[in-house]
Amino acid sequence: MARIPQSFIDEVLARTDIVELIDARVPLKRAGHEFKACCPFHQEKTPSFYVSPKKQFFHCFGCGAHGTAIGFLMDYERLSFFEAIETLAGQLGLKLPLEGAAADTSRKQGRSRLYEVLEAAAQWYRQQLSRHSGALGYLRQRGVDEDAAERFSIGYAPAGWDGLRQELGSRFSLKELEEAGLLARKNDRVYDRFRDRIMFPIRDAQGRIIGFGGRVLGEGAPKYLNSNETSLFHKGRELYGLYEVRQSRQSLDRVLIVEGYMDVIGLAQAGIANVVATLGTATTVEHLQRLYRLTSHLVFCFDGDRAGRRAAWRALEQALSVLSDEREVSFLFLPDGQDPDSYVRQAGSEAFQGMLRQSTPLSKFFLDELARRHPGNTMESRAALLSEAASILGKLEAGALREQIIDALALETHMSSAQARKFLAAPARESAIGRAMKVDREQSVRLTPVRTAISLLLMYPQLFADISAQKILPDDDVPPGVGLLRSLLEILYANPHMTTAALLERWRGRPEQDHLSKLLEWSDVSMEESRARKVFLDALDRIRQQSASNRVENLLALARKQGLSEAQKRELNTLLRARRASGHR
Repeated sequence: MARIPQSFIDEVLARTDIVELIDARVPLKRAGHEFKACCPFHQEKTPSFYVSPKKQFFHCFGCGAHGTAIGFLMDYERLSFFEAIETLAGQLGLKLPLEGAAADTSRKQGRSRLYEVLEAAAQWYRQQLSRHSGALGYLRQRGVDEDAAERFSIGYAPAGWDGLRQELGSRFSLKELEEAGLLARKNDRVYDRFRDRIMFPIRDAQGRIIGFGGRVLGEGAPKYLNSNETSLFHKGRELYGLYEVRQSRQSLDRVLIVEGYMDVIGLAQAGIANVVATLGTATTVEHLQRLYRLTSHLVFCFDGDRAGRRAAWRALEQALSVLSDEREVSFLFLPDGQDPDSYVRQAGSEAFQGMLRQSTPLSKFFLDELARRHPGNTMESRAALLSEAASILGKLEAGALREQIIDALALETHMSSAQARKFLAAPARESAIGRAMKVDREQSVRLTPVRTAISLLLMYPQLFADISAQKILPDDDVPPGVGLLRSLLEILYANPHMTTAALLERWRGRPEQDHLSKLLEWSDVSMEESRARKVFLDALDRIRQQSASNRVENLLALARKQGLSEAQKRELNTLLRARRASGHR
């Protein structure tokens, strides 16, 4: 059986930012040293889901869900441990180094087989398109010419329940067709997932088909249907048209992000090839990071109505976390009722390019939208505006853009730049639920010296270096938990650069896992490292004192019962002298 080397798991966790990972799926807001959101694992109205960038760990105070980046993907996307590691590695551009050549070969063959299934399906859909006048008529009505249909491999899924299954069933197994996302299952019935739909193949960076989007002909819901999540296809990661953008010879001074397949195709026909579309989801941080590898300027295109501006605001919140002074974001708002495809067909390519050149910079949209959300010139409205700005600007790294936005906010709110900076730099005010959680933390765990040492070592693994030259722990397991603390230190001696998350993952599936997770969650994330070092060393001193006291009591009891050997007498005298010297009674 294939096994992932522990060193590779450690590297993946060390290079993964759990805040970025979760924020791409569940939008987070800063809360002091942590980030918070309503928990994705249970229904709630008040946020109790917290993510710690320092610990690289998440915890929900409502339902108790907790874990590392690996655990989040396993729970949120229902992945296996193997699939979660594979997903994280793929995002980092790392190749999975499986141990066990036979299993590695088998897995590669399985993925290769899925690519074959999807390519065969795309070819069949193309054949069906040429035979269906209604589908061809729809494309003509939308202005899609033959070249564009060929370039994007557009096809058609017939209305029957098992046309694809019957066609490919002799070449591929039912399991393969299901794993490729081409079949759906309800109770014991298996049927074609896509029926009576225009089919748009979705390709990965290498041009391989990994899934499909289907637009229903006529009436029906949903209007657009995407492939379900598979081992090849993750809609929060992929972008329609990205492969085609990479293949175009146009200068990528900017990339335009739109909302639909037909927008990508319509603009491509008009000679605007630097366009991608999200796959029925909001733009994620991962989408943005992939696009910023191609260009330094991204332009979001939305309708100018209220829904479009809401979508633009969500995109702005995501973009701030990856924005820097070397990167740009703009927003293009089309006239009400228009989408990029319809506008470029009616007004022409030059008119669209003109609007594109006049797109609104992120800073202007941010300030204008805040003013629209908090109208009026009262002290209350200005305070509310600045408060909302503070909750969002925390995602933007320090730099020239952030400084200019703060100066503009100061003018808008009738404050000096210094006053605005002071307010925006202040830590988030603790909410009532935050105070309740703090009390709950203190009451839920009695932090003995051993628990204190373990929790601090988990939060600051580098603390081991301060005591690596000393004999810091007793040889036995008294007091309770010393054995676990010793194991943590042994791992860190062998892996000096290990992160908190990687350290915690070493206990996945073992009885100690929940205990360590709880200790980590209830530790004080706001403690500075210098203070943590002092508390950690003090906890070790108390562990040694407690162990020595236990040994003294055991030796005295033994003396009363049967007497001591000469070696035991010398040990007892040494322990009693040490206790008197330390002032310990």
